[in-house]
Amino acid sequence: MKSELDPSKVLIGHIAGVYGVKGWVKIRSYTDPIENVLQYRSWQLGVQGDWQRRQLIEGRRHGKGLVALIEGFDSPEFARNFVSVEIAIERAELPQIGKDEYYWADLVGLDVITTDGYKLGKVSRLIETGANDVMIVREESEHAKREHYVPYIRDDVVRRIDLESATIEVDWDPEF
Repeated sequence: MKSELDPSKVLIGHIAGVYGVKGWVKIRSYTDPIENVLQYRSWQLGVQGDWQRRQLIEGRRHGKGLVALIEGFDSPEFARNFVSVEIAIERAELPQIGKDEYYWADLVGLDVITTDGYKLGKVSRLIETGANDVMIVREESEHAKREHYVPYIRDDVVRRIDLESATIEVDWDPEF
């Protein structure tokens, strides 16, 4: 069961596995760079529909990923119960960003509408491609279920973002 995320929280990663014999866990970070997840010490773990506050005791890079020791995690058997659990922080803990800057978490769920007024769908997630970020826009109607991969290129493709009306206006062909 996924924990319901209220707007005051932001997902920053999830527990991907168990590491070692002392209760450490592998972390899949949603931050960029991935080590930024370790800057936040007060984590909230989404467990069976509820959020449990736990302190990050220690964390470090390990190979291409991260490992962490979380308060109360004292054995691999205990830690195994938390594999796939989401990690969130309070939105207020995020660094302030400038006007016309957005966290990806702010864009997920927004309606995407073309400059011609066609509703492409809702942003389901964003991905990095190297050249530019891409919004995955899921269109679900009685006629079609498809995804549009819309480049997140401000002023060229992405014309306007309005958080109040929960919309993103794009100059994009709905057939792509």
